[in-house]
Amino acid sequence: MGDILLSVGIDLGTTTSQVVFSRLEVENTAGAASVPRIRIVGKEIFYRGGIHFTPLIGRSTIDAPAVREIVETEYARAGVAPGDLAAGAVIITGETARKENSEAVLRTLSGLAGDFVVATAGSDLESIIAGRGAGTAELSRAPGSGNLANLDIGGGTTNMAVFVNGEPADTSCLDIGGRQVILDPASLRLEYVAAKVAVLASRHGLQLKEGGRADPEDLRALCAHLALITAQAMGLEPAGPDLEAFYTSHPLRRRWEFDGLTFSGGVADFIYAPHNPENPFPYGDIGAILGEAFRTCPAFQKIRRLTPLETIRATVVGAGANTMDISGSTIAYSDPGIFPIKNIPILKMSDGDQAEDFKYFASRLAEKVSWYETEDGYQQMAVAFRGIGNPGFDQIKRLTGILLEGLARFLIAHDLLILILDRDMSKALGNSLMNALPGKKIVALDSVKVENGDYIDIGAPLANGRVIPLVIKTLVFGK
Repeated sequence: MGDILLSVGIDLGTTTSQVVFSRLEVENTAGAASVPRIRIVGKEIFYRGGIHFTPLIGRSTIDAPAVREIVETEYARAGVAPGDLAAGAVIITGETARKENSEAVLRTLSGLAGDFVVATAGSDLESIIAGRGAGTAELSRAPGSGNLANLDIGGGTTNMAVFVNGEPADTSCLDIGGRQVILDPASLRLEYVAAKVAVLASRHGLQLKEGGRADPEDLRALCAHLALITAQAMGLEPAGPDLEAFYTSHPLRRRWEFDGLTFSGGVADFIYAPHNPENPFPYGDIGAILGEAFRTCPAFQKIRRLTPLETIRATVVGAGANTMDISGSTIAYSDPGIFPIKNIPILKMSDGDQAEDFKYFASRLAEKVSWYETEDGYQQMAVAFRGIGNPGFDQIKRLTGILLEGLARFLIAHDLLILILDRDMSKALGNSLMNALPGKKIVALDSVKVENGDYIDIGAPLANGRVIPLVIKTLVFGK
């Protein structure tokens, strides 16, 4: 039996905050005479915390002390002390990431245990994490599964992710969620109507004014419009005049033919299990009737509906566990003083991106790098791809040029470039990049398998600098 490690995932969402704890079994899977390869061989989510409303002060500030109290309470209930944990992740998602003090709240929580992954997840990364936590990525690995999509419908946003052969292929996000309208279930007095929703309602003659009384039929009509807008965003219906205003960032980058669809997020529970018609507003919002609208929308009947592994907990389940690994021995790094490097997200290029002898690799790399663009520039990341078996000098030189082209904007913003490859070619490629980028810090590792949505810690070199220890914070699928 291998070693047992404990990990925590914490998600602060638009509507709810959640905590889960995972138990991971790791062991050395290599032979006695081989370089150690420590892998996850078993994983179990042994504690799922309660579903807590994310505490806010007004509509623009997270109540940091109340959030910390929730998290500490869940630690106590799980019987886990911060010092027991080997790894974990704290992420902030949806509209909560837009709150004034979101970064300060994350810094407060990160002190609860060790070296957390701490990230304000942009809409693209959040879509991928939710799709992995829902199990959609894993479902798409099955032979004949085709193109699968996950819609993570939360309180403030709907995150879309497309998966092909286990890889995220496209993402988008809409300002559509169950807490876009908040009301008193007893009096039907409207306490909050999101600005975009108010415009949509007015355009369609629906009487939804803050402070006024809502007509339940108007709310159902609104939700039908929101479901249709989402279907339009997926290409299931022609785009209408209401769609453009609801994008949080960008549309899906191509038109897809979908072979299956999963739903996750809090609204998903009302898609897979209809709500009690005598209690249409169980949480004082439109979440239940929005789920009904998605379930009955004719456009969504065109796609086979699959059952996810997780619904409301998809994002938090996707938020963290870890495995340790050792790089291959053909590696390159410009300066041993740059280690350790911690909490770097992975940008994984698919085998399809390498097709036709890297013909489209530069353009696809530039596109995927944009997933990590923030208001302040580009998030630091590690670029991972399969690479070439036994490459020659000309191939290394050509690939160097392709990487420089695809990463041009990223390299303006960052001095550190990290490459992770499956094939044993990192030493030659890394040295070539060092020659092409004097003054930049280069790390090139091989024989490491990572996925989009993973994070990586890179330790100081071992064995006289021949190998690098790694911690890959990967995503756990609950069963």
